Formats: sequence, structure tokens, C-alpha cells
Amino acid sequence: MTSKVVLCGIDTSRLPKYTAKEQLEMLKKIQSGDNSLKTNFIYGNLRLVLSVIHRFLPRYPNAEDLFQVGCVGLIKAIDNFDLTLNLRFSTYAVPMIVGEIRRFLRDNNCVRVTRSMRDLAYQALKVRDKLEGQLNREPTVDEIAKELNVETKNVSIALEAIAEPMSLYDPIFSDENDAISLMEQVSDESEAHSKFSTSVSIREAMKTLPNKEREILIMRYFMGKTQIEISKDVGISQAQVSRLEKNALNTVRRAL
Repeated sequence: MTSKVVLCGIDTSRLPKYTAKEQLEMLKKIQSGDNSLKTNFIYGNLRLVLSVIHRFLPRYPNAEDLFQVGCVGLIKAIDNFDLTLNLRFSTYAVPMIVGEIRRFLRDNNCVRVTRSMRDLAYQALKVRDKLEGQLNREPTVDEIAKELNVETKNVSIALEAIAEPMSLYDPIFSDENDAISLMEQVSDESEAHSKFSTSVSIREAMKTLPNKEREILIMRYFMGKTQIEISKDVGISQAQVSRLEKNALNTVRRAL
């Protein structure tokens, strides 16, 4: 069964396939002025565009946008391909497609980054890919910086600058039933400080309570027991538990 991907109304399973030799002959005719073959040549290389955009999908999930931009890079590669280079067309076209997509992502990023910072980041990404092939693992930032002969902190800042910002509402964890967003995991320092201060104040206030009242509050509000359960544990009636709990709460409130 032929795999099928439909993007921008194009069914990739129906695209023509040309050998490297056929593509070379078509390019010669196109560059000689025979534009009747250009459309067929473009369609014959759309799978190449599709293979390139996969690496960008985690950062920019709109595949159709990337596909269209990649097609622009493909057309530029056709127009600028040098037949004297003795290269396969795909070898020349892939960097052109990648470059076009990166320019698109750079220019459409909601966070504006200086040109020098962007250039350093893209150099770092290029070096990272090269070192990954040499080392058979992902290189460290120190290794990338050493290869570029720049400070490690500058490489880190540059790579962070071009990273796609995360929405506070993006899910960062999910199970079968529910998802947790980043917003739910962001703490408010002032709120946390307030809760801590209140917790300390309550503990100090509870120290002033008689032993039985303090014991009832602990069982009621920290252990989650009902008044009936407490009455059985302490050996007094539920009415007495209720009265002692009320007295203890009033004392704590006054102390706070």
C-alpha cells in the first residue's frame, strides 16, 4: 500500500517519481528555456519538501505553512542550481529549503531577536548537526561553543533566544483522563509567602490551646476525621467535641 499524505490539496501518493538522471536531463532543458517541464519537476520533488519540514514540526505545528514555504525554497533551488557542480539536485535543494523555512520562522517569531544573535544561533544549530554526526550523540553546549570559538554563555543565550515561546496554557503532562497546563504549575511567590506566613501563625496560635482542644483541631482539620470519630477516639460526646472545636477555632482566630 502506498503511504498517503495530503497537504495544501496535494496527494503525495500521486506525485511523479524521477531518477537522478531524469532530473538532470529535465534541469538541462528547464535552464535552456523549456519551462513546460518546470511544473512536473516541482511536483516530482515535493516529497523532498515534505521530508524536510518534519524536523520543524515540533517547533511550528502548522505543516501546511511550512510546506508552502518549503516549496518556495524548492523553486529557488531550481532557478539557481548550477549544472557544473556535479551534484545531485537533492543535495543542493535541501539546504535551500531549510534556509527558506528558517527565515520564515525567524521573521514570524513573536519574540524579536537581534540579527547577530539569530546568526549565532543558526551557526550553533549547524555545528550541532555536524557534531552529532561525528560523535553519534547530541553535543553539549560547551562542545558547540568550542567549535565556534565563542563563549559558552553566548551560545546558550542565542539558542534560547530563537526557541519558540511556550504558552502558559500548553499541556506539559497528561494522562488518560486529564491534562496539566504550565499555568497550573506556575507558583506565585507572594501567594506562597502568604501561605507560609499563615501556616506559621496557625501553628504558633495552636500552641496556646489546651491539649484537648489542640488534639481535636489536629484530628478534625489535619487528619480529616468527623466529630463522631473524634468523640470515640477521645472518649467524650459529639456535643463536647463540637463545643471544644468551636472554642479552639475562636482562640486561633483571635490570635491571627
